[in-house]
Amino acid sequence: MKMGLLVFMRNLLLALCLFLVLGFLYYSAWKLHLLRWEDSKYDKLGFLLKLDSKLPPELASKYANISEGVCKPGYASALMTAIFPKFSRPAPMFLDDSFRKWARIRDFVPPFGIKGQDNLIKAILSVTKDYRLTPALDSLSCRRCIIVGNGGILANKSLGLKIDDYDIVIRLNSAPVKGFEKDVGGKTTLRITYPEGAIQKPEQYEKDSLFVLAGFKWQDFKWLKYIVYKEKVSASDGFWKSVATRVPREPHEIRILNPYFIQEAAFSFIGLPFNNGLMGRGNIPTLGSVAITMVLHNCDEVAVAGFGYDMNSPNAPLHYYENIKMSAIKESWTHNIQREKEFLRKLVKARVITDLTSGI
Repeated sequence: MKMGLLVFMRNLLLALCLFLVLGFLYYSAWKLHLLRWEDSKYDKLGFLLKLDSKLPPELASKYANISEGVCKPGYASALMTAIFPKFSRPAPMFLDDSFRKWARIRDFVPPFGIKGQDNLIKAILSVTKDYRLTPALDSLSCRRCIIVGNGGILANKSLGLKIDDYDIVIRLNSAPVKGFEKDVGGKTTLRITYPEGAIQKPEQYEKDSLFVLAGFKWQDFKWLKYIVYKEKVSASDGFWKSVATRVPREPHEIRILNPYFIQEAAFSFIGLPFNNGLMGRGNIPTLGSVAITMVLHNCDEVAVAGFGYDMNSPNAPLHYYENIKMSAIKESWTHNIQREKEFLRKLVKARVITDLTSGI
């Protein structure tokens, strides 16, 4: 009886000692992890915490001999990599006929991928046939790109000539050009939109630009198929407002934006809720942030104009082309404007992008 009690006590002490040792090791590991996190140079998304407008020494040396105003090859992606080491540049602007081989988008449904859209996309690409920019732009050894936002901050800035000086000028949705050339320029290389945001009057489209679909839902790809095949667009296909029924572009002037940029902007750059890879509350990036993500992969220098909403000025114009005031902005179900601001400010502070209107 005594022997059994002694064995029990001994086992109990051994178990207690083991428990204490494991507890100590776990506590030490947690403290070490906490210290490493506190000493980390990067935030939880992977961006450098202490951003500096000065070029890193290695980049300052690399670009030192390039004259002011001359395009700097690889400049934007080099700076992006400096503040976000996980950045990997190769990502094509548009879907081509190898789209099903691209693992990054294959397993996600729209807007973050192409799952379930294979037949529609294949049908569209079989007619459009062109999957790149124009031959002239593709042949450039260095590309300077600007995304022109729709913000009222563009009004009366007289930036038109400066905007038109960029190699690639990207406009969003239905923002007009005619009549506003002094402030927004007259050149359009790409117009990126989705069905509800597209220009509805064919005569308002500018010439010599590529029409680029950003597919946020499966209906968007179906709509583009109607457009490409010049079929009748059905208004009952699940759109949340009226859509364009015709786009005055030949099939070879139409492209499909690589949905990887929507995915990367949302989850890698802005840190929006993943929601199992499905569209949900507050996890869709704005088209402006998607366009910036696209050009970071495909342009050497990147600028923006017309970005940023000043919510402290409720009577300021919301858009450069209409009289709606800033106070008209309502809380968005799909976007997280504050998170996007934080992302864009990182890029501006580190000189990854240049903000011509200083609205970010």
